[in-house]
Amino acid sequence: MRSVLFDTETTGLDPLTGDRVLEVAAIELVNDLPTRNHFHRLIHPQRDIPEEVVRIHGITMDKVRDAPRFAEIVDDLLAFFGEGSLVAHNAPFDFGFLNAELARCGRPALARGRMVDTLALAKARFPGMPNSLDALCRRFGIDLSARTTHNALLDCKLLAEVYVELTGGRQRALLSRDEDDSQGQMPVAQYAAVGPRTPRLVEPSEAERAAHAAFVARLKEPIWGA
Repeated sequence: MRSVLFDTETTGLDPLTGDRVLEVAAIELVNDLPTRNHFHRLIHPQRDIPEEVVRIHGITMDKVRDAPRFAEIVDDLLAFFGEGSLVAHNAPFDFGFLNAELARCGRPALARGRMVDTLALAKARFPGMPNSLDALCRRFGIDLSARTTHNALLDCKLLAEVYVELTGGRQRALLSRDEDDSQGQMPVAQYAAVGPRTPRLVEPSEAERAAHAAFVARLKEPIWGA
């Protein structure tokens, strides 16, 4: 089961008033566990970037002056998204911005039925508590030291860890990690395909039996001798 977790950085809060996408990043998930496959682009917004917004994410016009327009990266982005679920924190915000950009390109909107909102998941699990990405990272003991400003790819990596915690994926990860980790997480379905192992009887040697008997003999009223 493949899905994609993504995040955007923008020039403001409302695409309906002309705010645009500046950065988009996405991480592939297989059975809700992150793989090493990711997508990341800076995007020229075709407008100015307000100073108060720069203070939040640190993206200046100098950083995106030579970046592609959204229309130039849309095919690559949609190909990476595929057809599965799309996970984001406060997902209606990111869906709104991407759908506004898609409309400008004459492309169909992302279906709301594909949306998985980790903010809604967090509010259901921790009602009445702070559920920002920072708050959830602190709650789950996830390292925030690199997050000095908002950054779409870093936020995706942090959110992927949060999503694993919210969905109970860490237990699955213990069963699905490839031995040499050359491909990141091995899908649970692949793990299951290995099939059950045949139990093997382990018989202690005579020396091991003697050592155990000597150890038990030193115990006071050992239950093994009953």
